[in-house]
Amino acid sequence: LALLVLRRLEVPIVLRDLTQEQVDEGIAWIHEELEDLVKRGRLAEGKGRFLGSIVTGGTGWDVFAGCDLVLEAVFEEISVKKEVFAELERVVAPECVLATNTSSLSVTEMGSDLTHPERVVGMHFFNPVAVLPLVELVRTPRTDDTALATAWALTKKLRKTGVLVQDSTAFVVNRLLGRQGSVITQALDHGNTVEETDEAVLRMGLPMAPSVLLQLVGPKVANHVRHQLHDRWPDRFPLSETLESLAEGGDVVVVEHAPRSIEELHAAVLEALADESRHILEEGVVAGAADIDTCMLLGAGFPFWLGGITKHLDQTGVSERVVGRLLADVRPPS
Repeated sequence: LALLVLRRLEVPIVLRDLTQEQVDEGIAWIHEELEDLVKRGRLAEGKGRFLGSIVTGGTGWDVFAGCDLVLEAVFEEISVKKEVFAELERVVAPECVLATNTSSLSVTEMGSDLTHPERVVGMHFFNPVAVLPLVELVRTPRTDDTALATAWALTKKLRKTGVLVQDSTAFVVNRLLGRQGSVITQALDHGNTVEETDEAVLRMGLPMAPSVLLQLVGPKVANHVRHQLHDRWPDRFPLSETLESLAEGGDVVVVEHAPRSIEELHAAVLEALADESRHILEEGVVAGAADIDTCMLLGAGFPFWLGGITKHLDQTGVSERVVGRLLADVRPPS
């Protein structure tokens, strides 16, 4: 994230971490990446030296004094994030925007104890940051127009695509992937193999199997998000013995041997995505089905040739079967 901002905006960047060694490692990594870009002819040598010279860091909160925007990307624990924002508010100016890269937590809750909660906004980037163009821009009921406009302008300058979402657990992409994951882990709990569950999802044309995505995200992080979703909607996001085990370094846990066919699993995944898309739309998390499609295309690698997840569900009759109407026609209550 720091390298992305540095290259696109060419403004001074400040990093903070728990130890000076971690800060130094981060700065050294940025210097190495800049040197590599110079070697490959993608960055002029003088520009590379200049960009490297405007990256600094430390372990104290005062390093952020004078910043116009601070983006936190610490561990997904609400108490930790609230502590970070409280410390930041002591040293930054009242007009400094406080942004969070949270993937699942309440942005509203993060700013609830601040003197200026109106300057808190969500900017959820997707990994790998250098490749995936989506940023879910999260507006809370207290976020003011200035903070949102600043986050939106920054997203555009970073050459990313922003989609406005309202503050809701896991927002759009992780909520839909979480619902898909619920089907997959329940299948593993009931005796299906990893190969079968992977095939059931890959039939949609996705670039990455669920098992590979789980390793990329990390089972511990995935299980943490599952718990967040379960706390909010327990019926739709059941906890999984297998996911709990994988998060602790264990193996698949079969609680009951009742496997389903790949065709049945594929249908169950599509139906779950249709149902969750309906809930997202009815809650007004996004303005319309096209926003869900944009999020899944640019943040989850959903295949462009299907036109978008809601378009695919509408065209194949899944939406009518599950929701009773096209997802394109679902609107939030007035």
